[in-house]
Amino acid sequence: MTTMESLIGLVNRIQQACTVLGDYGGGDNTFSSLWEALPSVAVVGGQSSGKSSVLESIVGRDFLPRGSGIVTRRPLVLQLHKTDEGSQEYAEFLHLPKRRFTDFGAVRNEIQEETDRITGKTKQISPVPIHLSIYSPNVVNLTLIDLPGLTKVAVEGQPETIVEDIETMVRSYVEKPNCIILAISPANQDIATSDAIKLAREVDPSGDRTFGVLTKLDLMDKGTNALDVLEGRSYRLQHPWVGIVNRSQADINKNVDMIVARRKEREYFATSPDYGHLASKMGSEYLARLLSQHLENVIRSRIPSITSLINKSIDELESEMDHLGRPIALDAGAQLYTVLEVCRAFERIFKEHLDGGRPGGDRIYGVFDNQLPAALKKLPFDRHLSLQNVRRVVSEADGYQPHLIAPEQGYRRLIEGALNYFRGPAEASVDAVHFVLKELVRKSIGETQELKRFPTLQADIAAAANEALERFRDESKKTVVRLVDMESSYLTVDFFRKLPQEVDNKGGNPQAPVTDRYGEGHFRRIGSNVSSYVGMVSDTLKNTIPKAVVFCQVKEAKQSLLARFYTQLGKKEGKQLSQMLDEDPALMERRQQCAKRLELYKAARDEIDSVSWTR
Repeated sequence: MTTMESLIGLVNRIQQACTVLGDYGGGDNTFSSLWEALPSVAVVGGQSSGKSSVLESIVGRDFLPRGSGIVTRRPLVLQLHKTDEGSQEYAEFLHLPKRRFTDFGAVRNEIQEETDRITGKTKQISPVPIHLSIYSPNVVNLTLIDLPGLTKVAVEGQPETIVEDIETMVRSYVEKPNCIILAISPANQDIATSDAIKLAREVDPSGDRTFGVLTKLDLMDKGTNALDVLEGRSYRLQHPWVGIVNRSQADINKNVDMIVARRKEREYFATSPDYGHLASKMGSEYLARLLSQHLENVIRSRIPSITSLINKSIDELESEMDHLGRPIALDAGAQLYTVLEVCRAFERIFKEHLDGGRPGGDRIYGVFDNQLPAALKKLPFDRHLSLQNVRRVVSEADGYQPHLIAPEQGYRRLIEGALNYFRGPAEASVDAVHFVLKELVRKSIGETQELKRFPTLQADIAAAANEALERFRDESKKTVVRLVDMESSYLTVDFFRKLPQEVDNKGGNPQAPVTDRYGEGHFRRIGSNVSSYVGMVSDTLKNTIPKAVVFCQVKEAKQSLLARFYTQLGKKEGKQLSQMLDEDPALMERRQQCAKRLELYKAARDEIDSVSWTR
């Protein structure tokens, strides 16, 4: 294979790989940029200008749908791959990657059916391309893009915007600076009215990217010829015009072989009195060689930028492969190591949330600093220590024997009743912290990149972590309720000893008022004393409840969230570990694609380095 064929074949393989791997068409990523950085040939022309015949002549096969009106209704990205002499010709579609077509009539049917799958059996168009690769010893390495024919009016069954829609679609291809425009014009029409030349002139005013092709030379009126166009007098381009003689309709109807059609084309130019002097630079075979030679020159000039994009692609793919993780080893020891490494990565992120390296842990402080104090303030102590309730509780505590001095049983019942209210805020604080911890577990799992590839392990870790948090919550609730119960079970005696004593005036100060132990003032003082004591307990619990919650839940979560999981992990066999490392199929597919890309781009880089750039 010549240097030129190697170079163009390499670019063609990169384009094909980009297409197969989904990196073709309008994306902003490096891989789409790489596809677009590589030159390709867009075939542009009006309806019935002979575009399909030109493509079939270049390929040497009859494989495109035919008919009247708009036949090409979706772009066809046609990648030609030259194979060794004598090898079998075949075609492959991107949407049918495992099927080889050796019957090119079946290729034509599949193009039509795939078009109908998107557009329906209508005359609508779609910008979604069909990708077709043809492998043959009778082609040159090229990427050709067949586009819908330009039209001037909408026909029945087409939207009114069809003219603008087709032109917009064609422009989206030919405006790209790396696109070579193959402008097809029929010789039996005035070149001044050529839709293809008009569009090419707008997007490529210098003509550097435009190749003019005249079809239907054999259909011109007798006594006329197209020499003024072919020799550049009517409309000059930077590249020479090429004349083509397509198969006649009779030849098409008779299924005349394309090889025979090529021979007839050569004979036509060789024996033509008008074009005989140009015969060596006419015909579909010469056009294919001309395009291939031009591609080589373009590729040579773009080598630095192509190499740069390939290197950038390799760097990004290496980074993504590290992100996705390498394939898992098959032995149990390596699998256990992988599970432990993933678990540690999760625990590290979870601790970062708690310790402030990542957001979320501050919500626990919010429970203690805002929710708990607010809940304590809302407790119904006013109702519990109302005059009526104090009188009722004290009276009931006395039974049939009224108290003599201080209603101690009444005090105790009032205090115990008030302290029971603290259970609610204490347990609510435990639940609030539990909710935060569960949310942080969920976030940490989502942020652990290593876990994304193992949905089963992800679910196992989530279940183990949440089960642990449930245990910590239960223990925490027991502890905070004990704190409340401890306050109820033993009252602080010093508090009451420091209270002013109620003394009557008998034998005492004659100026002191008489104290009615069953009067309103007496019960108000009891309520006030109990309220002061409850306030003191509230201040204590406001400090001790957070300590208990942190000790029982937060600290335990930091230190032993997956402790039981690790214990169970050590008892698992290789098959169970393998099931835990059952990867997400989508991620496995993504890794395979990345590996294929990486292999391709590294091979491309090596091949570019090995190709001699000398002519």
